[in-house]
Amino acid sequence: MSIRGPEALASLDEAMRDIRREEDDISRRLARSSERLGKIKESEAELFRQLARLRLDPAVQGDLDARISSAEARARDMLKAHAKALAEAENEVAGGDAKLMQLSAERAEALKLFEGHQAELRALATRMGPSIARDPAFAAKRSQAKQLAEVAAQSMRKTEQAETDRDEKGRPYRDDGLFMYLWESGYGTANYRANNLVRYLDGLVANLVGFSKARPNFAMLNEIPLRLREHAERQIELARQAEQELDTLETAAIDASGGKPIREAMEQAQARIDALDAEIVAAEDRRDDAARHLATLSEGGNPAFEAALSELVMALGREDIQTLLAEARRTRTGQDDTIVAQIDENRARAKEEDAETRDLKGRLKTLASRRRELEDIQWEFKKQRFDDPRSTFREDRLVGDMLNDFLRGSITAASYWDHWRRSQNWSAGTGDWGGGVGLPNHGRQQGNSPWPQGGGFTWPDNSFGGGKSSRGGFGGGWGGGTRSSGGGFSRPRSGSAGTRKHGGFKTGGGF
Repeated sequence: MSIRGPEALASLDEAMRDIRREEDDISRRLARSSERLGKIKESEAELFRQLARLRLDPAVQGDLDARISSAEARARDMLKAHAKALAEAENEVAGGDAKLMQLSAERAEALKLFEGHQAELRALATRMGPSIARDPAFAAKRSQAKQLAEVAAQSMRKTEQAETDRDEKGRPYRDDGLFMYLWESGYGTANYRANNLVRYLDGLVANLVGFSKARPNFAMLNEIPLRLREHAERQIELARQAEQELDTLETAAIDASGGKPIREAMEQAQARIDALDAEIVAAEDRRDDAARHLATLSEGGNPAFEAALSELVMALGREDIQTLLAEARRTRTGQDDTIVAQIDENRARAKEEDAETRDLKGRLKTLASRRRELEDIQWEFKKQRFDDPRSTFREDRLVGDMLNDFLRGSITAASYWDHWRRSQNWSAGTGDWGGGVGLPNHGRQQGNSPWPQGGGFTWPDNSFGGGKSSRGGFGGGWGGGTRSSGGGFSRPRSGSAGTRKHGGFKTGGGF
């Protein structure tokens, strides 16, 4: 069963909300864990006071009580300050979630408006399509664009094959350390620089590895893909220009048929969607910063709080207190037994709390990683206009089993995104012309494309000048967004929240 673009994006949004909800829940549980640990230590301190009153003379009791009380008071004060900081951080994250929900709702409304205009344009296209198709200028341009696209696709396929050959056939050369030493030093070329002794020694090495015969072959393996890629990119540029000219003819035909108001309304709606997408990215980054701050506090990353709690732990771990406990275990009385049992119980609870805290920290880290990967995918999804009402996906399991596999770490973000790309199709315009205003290639790829839809061949992002997002104009879809460094996804990120290491959902959770 297929699924439409808007519904697919809604499913990804829902998965994102689930991740954020679980992140918030774990952060709260971690925060409460720190509080519980502090209270356990306070309870233990009180038990030691009771034990001291039973076993120590008043003077020693007073000294011990003063030390414990001092540490306890500082820990209590810091617990209060820590709780206040946690509450503020939780409110900030909640505010971020609310903002994102608001923006997502506004975007959904803008998309509905856009879809309404699309329906109007489609009705117009049904009426005017046949006459446009019979126009000699349009037919000639479309034929030219198709031929150029086929040439560009073939050129790119040859380039990719040459690059594969370079990687595979060049491996023996790259694995030969002596050969690569001579290659990188420029031996045998005008760039080679060395003194007489080094030249003599390099000559011996060159004879040993047969460098004079091997170098031209290796140079050719590297040179051919470069030349082919340059040629392919020129062909792509020619194809792009032809497609733009075809877009211009279509736009003129739409305007001449009275569709200009519809087209302009679509432009405005698309611009609104673009603006909202930019706001969403900024809100996601702010929320990410707030979530990391909350996670740091929840995991006990407040130095003052940690110091106060450590001071209390140290006070309870002093030799005289441990001696008091050891004596109580050796010479047990009815009252001692009760207090010692409670101390043991407290310590067992503290160990359980520590173990649960470690588990929660691991899950929180994994969730944060998965959330950022899903943000990357959503960004690409929108950038490619896969959320457009005219976009469909052949596999509905993309938002079912496969989404769960991704969330659990069974498949990588790159693999999951690749499935989206390969499953995608456009359903725009009519059989006579594209009519896909606002879509990549005006929706003309369907049916006459020399490359596979949604997958296989893709234009390199830097082939068309790059840099500026194509979203928002007519006949777009060719350009790439602003590239961030590495990772295979192009979502820009502010701050330091860019890690894309794959964690893997090892424990339960909501997914």
